[in-house]
Amino acid sequence: MKRNVLIIGAGGVAQVAAHKCAQHNDVLGDIHIASRTLAKCEAIIASVQAKGSLKVPGVLQAHQVDAMDSAAVAALIRRTGAQIVINLGSAFVNMSVLEACIDTGVAYMDTAIHEDPLKVCETPPWYANHEWKRRQRCADAGVTAILGVGFDPGVVNAYARLAEDRFCDTIASIDIIDINAGSHGRYFATNFDPEINFREFTGTVYSWQNGQWQTHRMFEVSQTWDLPVVGAQKAYLTGHDELHSLSARYPHADLRFWMGFGDHYINVFTVLKNLGLLSEQPVKTAEGLEVVPLKVVKAVLPDPASLAPTYTGKTCIGDWVKGTKNGQPVEVFIYNVADHAQAYAEVGSQAISYTAGVPPVAAALLIAEGTWDARTMVNVEELDPAPFLRLMDRMGLPTRVRDAQGDRPWDA
Repeated sequence: MKRNVLIIGAGGVAQVAAHKCAQHNDVLGDIHIASRTLAKCEAIIASVQAKGSLKVPGVLQAHQVDAMDSAAVAALIRRTGAQIVINLGSAFVNMSVLEACIDTGVAYMDTAIHEDPLKVCETPPWYANHEWKRRQRCADAGVTAILGVGFDPGVVNAYARLAEDRFCDTIASIDIIDINAGSHGRYFATNFDPEINFREFTGTVYSWQNGQWQTHRMFEVSQTWDLPVVGAQKAYLTGHDELHSLSARYPHADLRFWMGFGDHYINVFTVLKNLGLLSEQPVKTAEGLEVVPLKVVKAVLPDPASLAPTYTGKTCIGDWVKGTKNGQPVEVFIYNVADHAQAYAEVGSQAISYTAGVPPVAAALLIAEGTWDARTMVNVEELDPAPFLRLMDRMGLPTRVRDAQGDRPWDA
């Protein structure tokens, strides 16, 4: 049994993960949180203590580390005795943290595809550019590496596998829909790291259709979806991580990702982009100061973690799957609805962070008990989704199904 967890990162998602690890520290053991900024780690620990989240008395420690320094991360792993690393830092640090885990022989997981700071929107399939190149090394070392185990990617990958296992004999299409019907009350803000958020939307929009990668511009294609709880919502075809692994498992299906955006967000985004303020390339001011416009925008926007106290409304994220069962056409929507205010009341974070932070802890519990201890590199759809989704049901992110038989819990 693997025990002792090291969380890399100290943002809103890490705060959720820390609370959830604490709620299950009878299984997970010692909890360590590490980031470049020690004070942020200490603030998370204070939040965990204030909420009384520790299930049993145990170790809860903060550490300072440069996650881009693989040797430093490996040294911290050895010093803490961590056997499971939950990487919730910037997507820029994935490879250095993964290398540290391979070096030390401990389990690794992350919630997004690695990004090269010097590149935006690499050629598909994105996982093949970095993570999958290390798959054989993980297998040779017996290292469990679960990629993209947030909500999307992550839970939506498990939903695709659930559709395959229970609802469809063949799958014709999977439309992943991510709607935030909540309001943070600010003029403009992003729900997670602005730098990663904007990079995601400034490149080419890739989807997998007709057996090949298709390209569009951001906000070029939209569709209105009638969804549970949040109702009719307009969403835009968007490039996203999970399509790049799902295309390997479901090459004959059409795979698309849709995200909801309000007109105000689109207008502000468009102005920033057209002015060149979303560029990752450095420019010089009249005074000779070199700055990266995207980093300047990030610096002036609200910290996503600061949005939580006033956030209201709900999110709805799920997979709309079409296929056949017993020779007959079927259509099923597998989804979760999360509440911003409820997330804040429990762990002090908004629902976007909550939906991303709970799944890796569920995965850590499954690694600890051996159910998901794959001892190689995998994406979530390669693993049995049932134990994962049952854990998620108990941990605050219940899964429901809507199809011709009605709307019900997925395991009813």
